[in-house]
Amino acid sequence: LAATVGIAVGVESLVRSMAWQAWFGRQIWRAPLLGERLRVFQLARFYRSLGMLLRGGIPVIQGLKMVRAMLSPTLQRRLEQAIDQVRCGNGLAASMEAAQMATPVALRMLRVGEQTGNMGEMMERIAVFHDDETARFADWLTKLFGPVLMLFVGATIGGIVVLMYLPIFPLAENIR
Repeated sequence: LAATVGIAVGVESLVRSMAWQAWFGRQIWRAPLLGERLRVFQLARFYRSLGMLLRGGIPVIQGLKMVRAMLSPTLQRRLEQAIDQVRCGNGLAASMEAAQMATPVALRMLRVGEQTGNMGEMMERIAVFHDDETARFADWLTKLFGPVLMLFVGATIGGIVVLMYLPIFPLAENIR
């Protein structure tokens, strides 16, 4: 009992440590399928917030600085690169592309937004597109893991039932 409590306390303190959380976060971002989905999810939030700011009349560079805190540290560094390029006179789409802060669909929509002068609305459309993509991924993941979870639960319950009946068989043999 003391060992179990000690292990539980040790695991709980490990999970709360900042170093472990940082390591775990890096591992999730490196996961092939999940890391890209997290990136797209953060970019969708970024584009939605920036779009609202631009539609409200906030200048681009100031808006980019305001939404920087919403991003992970890696994406924040990339955003700084994009801000520097915008300051140098490059277009927003080209700056985002160079800093790897946009998906191919987002780049096309940013270019349209630059040409039409309607960046706020385009950024919100990008966010809606990426939100729909994230919802489709979550739906697919749910459909995939539903049957897997049912198999796990069924195997666990079946194992418990078998373990409950195993002692009954020797007792039944001893009665004869």
